[in-house]
Amino acid sequence: MLVLVSLERERSDIIDKFKKAIKSSAEVVNGFYVTGDADFVLYITARTMEDYEQFTRRFFYENSDIKGFRTMVILDRVKAGLSIPIKILPED
Repeated sequence: MLVLVSLERERSDIIDKFKKAIKSSAEVVNGFYVTGDADFVLYITARTMEDYEQFTRRFFYENSDIKGFRTMVILDRVKAGLSIPIKILPED
């Protein structure tokens, strides 16, 4: 799943606390602090939707600093990678 998370308030202590929660969660594969409609975008894995529901109860609903979250279920991984296209300039 990709999950857009909005925090109740944007204070540095709340942001730091949520970053720490992201880092310590096995279900969160990637976490990004972003601008725009959400404060964070999380890439989360779960074996079943029941497992995901339990995760949301524990990770989101029990955290009073979270205003809300929106889940997008990934249907197909069209492209995935970590490489960055960098052009190497010739030496003079």
